[in-house]
Amino acid sequence: MTWLVVGLGNPGPTYSSTRHNVGYMVADVLAARMGGTPLGGSKNLGWKKHKSGRADVVEGRLAGERVVLGRPRSYMNESGGPVSTLAKFFDVEADHLIVIHDELDLDFGRLRVKLGGGDNGHNGLRSIRQSIATGDFYRVRCGIGRPPGRQTVEDYVLKSYSTAERKELPLTVELAADAVESLLSTDLATTQSAFNS
Repeated sequence: MTWLVVGLGNPGPTYSSTRHNVGYMVADVLAARMGGTPLGGSKNLGWKKHKSGRADVVEGRLAGERVVLGRPRSYMNESGGPVSTLAKFFDVEADHLIVIHDELDLDFGRLRVKLGGGDNGHNGLRSIRQSIATGDFYRVRCGIGRPPGRQTVEDYVLKSYSTAERKELPLTVELAADAVESLLSTDLATTQSAFNS
């Protein structure tokens, strides 16, 4: 059985270091763990354009399981189409889909792993739920906190992390990658116990 693990974000260098792209960051760590060029080396990490043209993928083994990593080539609010395409192509049901995304309702540095639920205003999750006709997939939620003062949510998620946050970000991203591996190798309850800070 194949698992599909998708990191959400926006494509292109303009967005690469923004809060909305933490899903891409975690997916890069997982790609390196699956045998891609180590982080700090080539930026490619083994990513290849899927033949649909709608996502980049890395195929291999992770935590003893066959895994397809995916990064949609669309903007966040259109993530559902690429995810649905990959799920159909690789014959993956919702119970073997893990989506990694930013979460406003968790403080920066906190993680939550869950199965199912709504989209909580997250456009990427909303698009996926609509495209695959269910919300019953795993989520690895990476906290980014709420915007300060009167800053809009859109402006906040599309800005780079603060200087202080950037110092802690590598650890947060590695922990989220560890949580994905735990889901693959154990179960939801074990993973929640270990990672839901």
